[in-house]
Amino acid sequence: MKKRLRSGFTTGACAAAAAKAAAETLLRGNPPIDVEIPFPDGSRFVFQVLWGRLSDGAGGAGVIKDAGDDPDVTNRAEIVAWVRRSPAGGSTGTEQIQIIGGRGVGRVTKPGLAVPVGHPAINPVPLQMIRAAVDEVLGALNCSEHERLEVCIEVPAGEELAAKTLNRRLGIVGGISILGTTGIVRPISAEAWTATIAASMDVAEAVGLSEIILSTGRTSERVVETLIGAPEEALVMMGDYLDFSLQEVRKRSFRRVHMAAMWAKLLKGAMGIAQTHVRHGMLDVAAICRFLREHHVAEATLQAVAEAHTAREMLDILRRRQDDAVIEMICLLARQHYEQRCGTPVNVYLVGSDSTVVARA
Repeated sequence: MKKRLRSGFTTGACAAAAAKAAAETLLRGNPPIDVEIPFPDGSRFVFQVLWGRLSDGAGGAGVIKDAGDDPDVTNRAEIVAWVRRSPAGGSTGTEQIQIIGGRGVGRVTKPGLAVPVGHPAINPVPLQMIRAAVDEVLGALNCSEHERLEVCIEVPAGEELAAKTLNRRLGIVGGISILGTTGIVRPISAEAWTATIAASMDVAEAVGLSEIILSTGRTSERVVETLIGAPEEALVMMGDYLDFSLQEVRKRSFRRVHMAAMWAKLLKGAMGIAQTHVRHGMLDVAAICRFLREHHVAEATLQAVAEAHTAREMLDILRRRQDDAVIEMICLLARQHYEQRCGTPVNVYLVGSDSTVVARA
């Protein structure tokens, strides 16, 4: 029987738990061993507190992120909060609970994201969760409405973890983002990928770009980026989420898309397959041959490519035979499919394993 994958918690949920534990440490005088916090859907979850202490007039606490069975780069990262009293009329303004970012939490430097430029990269839902969690402590202790608190969220390993993400490209520097829309991480979910795709397009549009590069991987992206001299903000790594990316383009004002892809995934595009990961269907040679026959490819070519064991080997055969017309046809069919889905002119670049442009349409 297939094992059921275990869900986990977002960085936003862990930040809220750490903030509540830090607030209790400050206002009660002793750290809790666990805390229960509210989630956006009304549910509640308990978090173990790794440590808590008073230091220089602030309460601090740490929580370890458990992402469940999701392969998240922040899984097992320590999320820390420090809570201190702020003087009335100070930097907190009219907010009773002010939230700031400390070490390891990125800062936004480009427009187009859910957080304004210059602010810590703590998304709106995590901000709400942190405030709600800390507010529960204030309410339980019957604190005056004049009690002002400053909550500082830190991720000690944040800068190192951020190097494994696309944060820098999005204009988030100095650390990771505190993310989450529900507080729950679903294992092997598309949410993180699709959110990054949408955010990349938002940044490109916000800085005034009219053209972007959609790529299936870093190799193909790098080749086309160099070829057309695109700025960093134009780069949108879509991975296997082809149809989602094309639909996101349709929502925006871009006037042209440059599609950078290698052969196997370009073939899926030509064949109208929306999701290009192998787990959504292996692209077998027999299926490709049937598709080519439907598009009137010569029998001699079909017999040659039928000997291939993989899509990549098929391209090698076509290149050795100098069947450029077949390669160009695939690029053209892919372009037509892409343009139909996104409603925007598309330039297609087929990138070979040798990091050269094999064909374009």
